[in-house]
Amino acid sequence: METDEEISYSSYCDQLKQYREQCDSVLDEVSTALNHLEELQKQYVFVSTKTNALHEACEESLQDQTKLVNKAESISSRLSYFNELERINQKLSSPAFSVSSESFVPLLAKLDECIAYITANPQYKESELYQARFKQCLSKALNLVKSNVFGILQHATLQVQPKKIGNDPVNTTENAFTMFYGKFRSNAPKVKAMMEQIEQRLDKSPEYQSVLDECHQCYLTQRHQLLSPSITEAVMELATKHARDHCALVRSGCSFMVHVCEDEYQLFFHFFSKSTEKLDEMLEILCISLYDVLRPLIIHINHLETLAELCSILKIEMLQDHVQNNPDELKAFDMVARQMLEDVQERLVYRASIYVKTDILSYNPAPGDLAYPEKLEMMQSIAESLKEKESASSRKSSLDSIGSSTSHEVAAINDGASSVQEGASTPPKSLSSINGARTPGQPNSLNYMSSSLSPADLHGMWYPTVRRTLVCLSKLYRCIDRTIFQGLSQETLQSCIHSLIVASQGIEKRQTPLDAELFLIKHLLILREQIAPFQVEFSIKEMALDFSSMKVAAFSLLSKKTRMFSLNSNNAFLEFLFEGAPQVTEHYLDSKKDVDQQLKKTCENFIKHVSKLLVAELVAFIEKAELIIDMNKEDDAPKVSLKKQPFATPEKVHEVVGATYKQVKSVLPKVFKKMSLYLANKDTEYILFRPIKGNVQHSYQQLQSIVKENYTEDDQQIIACPTIEQVNLLLSAT
Repeated sequence: METDEEISYSSYCDQLKQYREQCDSVLDEVSTALNHLEELQKQYVFVSTKTNALHEACEESLQDQTKLVNKAESISSRLSYFNELERINQKLSSPAFSVSSESFVPLLAKLDECIAYITANPQYKESELYQARFKQCLSKALNLVKSNVFGILQHATLQVQPKKIGNDPVNTTENAFTMFYGKFRSNAPKVKAMMEQIEQRLDKSPEYQSVLDECHQCYLTQRHQLLSPSITEAVMELATKHARDHCALVRSGCSFMVHVCEDEYQLFFHFFSKSTEKLDEMLEILCISLYDVLRPLIIHINHLETLAELCSILKIEMLQDHVQNNPDELKAFDMVARQMLEDVQERLVYRASIYVKTDILSYNPAPGDLAYPEKLEMMQSIAESLKEKESASSRKSSLDSIGSSTSHEVAAINDGASSVQEGASTPPKSLSSINGARTPGQPNSLNYMSSSLSPADLHGMWYPTVRRTLVCLSKLYRCIDRTIFQGLSQETLQSCIHSLIVASQGIEKRQTPLDAELFLIKHLLILREQIAPFQVEFSIKEMALDFSSMKVAAFSLLSKKTRMFSLNSNNAFLEFLFEGAPQVTEHYLDSKKDVDQQLKKTCENFIKHVSKLLVAELVAFIEKAELIIDMNKEDDAPKVSLKKQPFATPEKVHEVVGATYKQVKSVLPKVFKKMSLYLANKDTEYILFRPIKGNVQHSYQQLQSIVKENYTEDDQQIIACPTIEQVNLLLSAT
């Protein structure tokens, strides 16, 4: 049993040994495999390291190659600008090369590019030399352009220039526009194509601006050479044609120059795209040829109407209608027209000043001018007869014929005077509105004349200096500047007032003071109303030196002789210099106020004169009576009875009252008739008569007071002093 078990154990042990041996064998093989793997790993690491190093070396080589290629390309691109010099030089030197070829514009572009590049990189070797050579090439190219443009323009001028047969030029008046503009413009496309290229490059090089200026100058020279003789001849023909009509000459001459400037401006832009000041200078020279012809004529014109019409033509028709609507094309004409307008205005002011002195201030009235009230009465009788015989429609035309031509001229001129005055917002009303105290809604002009039948309201009945003054102011108002008008209107109105005063004095000598005063009142009212619509101030400022302080300082100096040479601040001579300097003072002269003051003064004189005419005896009695009454009021004076005085007995007072009553009753209707004849306006007559009525009432009130205080009831019955109601009734009835 034991043997069998041992055998089994032995067998098992042997198996285990075998397994062990097999395991050892496997371990040996594994160890060998691991050794081989380790060796392989080392070899792999070695190969991998070598491969990475080779890859990095290759990448560095590629980078170096790329850098070298880029450097080569950069050098090549930079050298290309320098290398273009020879190619450009060859093209410019080629006889077959011209500015009209297709390669010329790219050549200019390449030149600009090369010059810009070299200018931006001055650090390159020989950059200055190459820059100078490129600019030489650019100059050659631009000289070709300039020569080509000059040739085209000169050929165009020769092509359209009037030909001569013998010594006489061919008359080309009818074909002037076709020759000077149509044929000349046919050459424009060739020039404009080149000029556009030049104008597009003005900011790249100053040479382009220089060439463009020279082309402009050549063009303008050729145009001036072509147009100047023809324009001068045309202006002279106009001057000959309108030798007796200055207005037609100025109108036609200016219109001609306006068309020339517009046509030249449009023609210029067929050749060029950008404007130049030289064009306006050339056109101004052409316009001056008209100015040189017109100015000698203007400075010898004496008629205000002609000068005013010239101002209207230049100011309205030319400057406003033409220049303002087309300021760019007519800039040159604008300068010449304004200079011409200033000359006309200067002449107008000069002639107006002389006119005011000779025809207004120094006016010598004819006997017919002072025939007041005869001429008014005659015209009133004519107007009344016309009213009876004529119908309403024919009556107006008849009254129109009564008004003088001057009256219609004044009315027509003043209707639109303010529409052309600078700064004026509304035009003055017609001069036909002539009533001194017109009420709202009162009709104007001839319609009102036909209804009132007032001869004083007809313009032809105005005193000549008033008509002349208003016509002169109307013409000046629409022609000259506001400040100049203000100064001249001051002189004109003062002269007119003076002439009216002189005329009223002449009327007073041949008629009555009443006629003289009403004449002056009426014409001052007309003058005041007719200057009211002018939208200006009739006032001027005058500077003067006031030497009053010098007189005081001189007396002070003489009283301080001892301090004249003192060496301190109390030196009398220094005080005289500081305190005695004359002072500059300002004085404002207002002609409107002068008219109002003269009108007020004349109205006051009229009121005093009429009041004295009506109640002179009564006022004389009242003054004497008040003297006696005042003496009785003194304490130390002897008492005197008023009614015992020879001049103040009840009978004498009754005579005074009766005479005054008769005077009022007989004179007052005559006063009313004259007021109606001269003033022809109930409101004005009422305003003027109201203080007269008040003076008469006041005189009777004073008489009543004196009679009640100093006379008995029996004496009062004898005196028979009228009551206030009776006086009012007397004044109203008359």
